[in-house]
Amino acid sequence: MRFMLLMIPKGYESAPPGTVPEDVDGVARMMKYNESLHRAGVLLALDGLHPPSMGARVTFEGGKPHVTDGPFAEAKEVLGGYWVIDVKSKEEAVQWAMRCPGGENEIVEVRQVQEVDDFPPEVQAVASRLPEMQGR
Repeated sequence: MRFMLLMIPKGYESAPPGTVPEDVDGVARMMKYNESLHRAGVLLALDGLHPPSMGARVTFEGGKPHVTDGPFAEAKEVLGGYWVIDVKSKEEAVQWAMRCPGGENEIVEVRQVQEVDDFPPEVQAVASRLPEMQGR
């Protein structure tokens, strides 16, 4: 059975665009945890997400898709599913989200995945094995 462990850091709902990890020690601790999952053979994939301020949500009021760019005023919802798609832009990702057969009580939030190259050089050095662990 596969599970997604969702990290929901307090305050991240209001993080400005471009926020990336800068705490080298914190990333090193997370890498140690990631390596233990990898060594145990249970790790399938892992990625961080850019903050909601860089994302979009598609709601389906009246059966029609409506796009709202982040940040989002109410950040009390929980994630219920996770798709990973490979597209050329946020706009293309929003177009795919708008095709979702969502109901009026469903939201598809579009978020960009952080890349190691987005991090400061000292964090990149600590996280250098991340792409290898992701099978890239």
